[in-house]
Amino acid sequence: MERLASFSSFTDDPFDKPPCRGCSSYLAEPYIKCAECGPPPFLLCLQCFTRGFEYKKHRSDHTYEIMTSNFPVLDPTWTAQEEMALLEAVMDCGFGNWQDVANQMSTKTKEECEKHYMKHFINNPLFASTLLSLKQAEENQLTDTAIPFYSSEDPPRPTFDSLLSRDMAGYMPARADFIEEFDNYAEWDLRDIDFVEDDSDLLHALKIAVVDIYHSRLKERQRRKKIIRDHGLINLRKFQILERRYPKEVQDLYETMRRFARILGPMEHDKFIESNALEFELRREIKRLQEYRTAGITNFCSARTYDRLKKTREEERMKRTMLSEVLQYIQDSSACQQWLSRQADIDSGLNPTMPVTSNSGLLPITQLHISTDDTSQPERRRNAPPLNLTGLPGTEKLNEKEKELCQVVRLVPGAYLEYKAALVNECHKQGGLRLAQARALIKIDVNKTRKIYDFLIREGYITKA
Repeated sequence: MERLASFSSFTDDPFDKPPCRGCSSYLAEPYIKCAECGPPPFLLCLQCFTRGFEYKKHRSDHTYEIMTSNFPVLDPTWTAQEEMALLEAVMDCGFGNWQDVANQMSTKTKEECEKHYMKHFINNPLFASTLLSLKQAEENQLTDTAIPFYSSEDPPRPTFDSLLSRDMAGYMPARADFIEEFDNYAEWDLRDIDFVEDDSDLLHALKIAVVDIYHSRLKERQRRKKIIRDHGLINLRKFQILERRYPKEVQDLYETMRRFARILGPMEHDKFIESNALEFELRREIKRLQEYRTAGITNFCSARTYDRLKKTREEERMKRTMLSEVLQYIQDSSACQQWLSRQADIDSGLNPTMPVTSNSGLLPITQLHISTDDTSQPERRRNAPPLNLTGLPGTEKLNEKEKELCQVVRLVPGAYLEYKAALVNECHKQGGLRLAQARALIKIDVNKTRKIYDFLIREGYITKA
């Protein structure tokens, strides 16, 4: 049974194929391949095939294939051998150098090579659709496995010896080095070492040991720098802002587990902290619901009333506790009478200047003001003038409304931009932001936090939860 081999069988160099099994000569097309023997393929030249050569399990009556490339593929006037020669010539000489391509082929002219290549390999719609489908399949495969790319923030480049440079421990982003590295004087041990031919074996071994020690110190330096970069510890201020997102209990856990971060890695460490923060929130919520159940509350409307009354009771209990703490330090009746008179003047809106005295002299609590009436008003203070933003870094990044806010709140633009970025990121992560969450995120004056929170809500930067 005779049949022609596939076109892919002729892409190899003739000298790369096994020789003829009969005469061990190099095979020239056409030659014969046994269809029943192999692998490896059993190949014979035409002379050995016509003699009926047999070897081991191979018999002369086995089916065979005629291996040849002398047949058309894309054009009746071009054989498969010429198609391969054209592709190899274009690869060797470059696309467009048709005269060199024709010279290398030696069977076709310059015009024939250019016309055939442009028609069948460039403008062929069958090949174009096949390449497009292969490209789309590759893109679809990469879509499932590729890691999405997000552009990272450009690292800050503070001036030397500035406040931000000191906060970053002298880190130089352009060089990825610190001004003063860990084990900064490790190179000093090598400055006097010189390898010469007259060194004894012992001295040579000692010098090699010193170099090995130096390499180990360099590895430790690189390890520490990698931990700092991977965990984002270079910009300390931003790291502290992110750390303040968590409640006090989770912050304590964060501080305790920080020493193990280098073992877990950045992603695993963050997942561990986030899972503990979630567990803390769940436990607190369960405890709150259990308190409601113990108090006999069965709906959230009653729970809100219960929370409001509980807060009022706590405030009254705190007032009584503070008053008892103050009175226990007063040992004589005259000092007690003076303190009560002073407290009555404060509650009535006066500003008494007479200190409270006792037998032991001035009491340390004479300046303490404890209001026993919720309607009492504190002493009015004069408002501070607006902050002058001229020359402050970051002012050019603010719009007019943000500049007005920073002037009224007396907040420098750099700090405002950091607080704004922290609140916006948390809002995007949570899908909304409450005022209590904003106060837990940025630890500044609560009134300033409220103004910043209300401003960002009003301007549409964040949304309420």
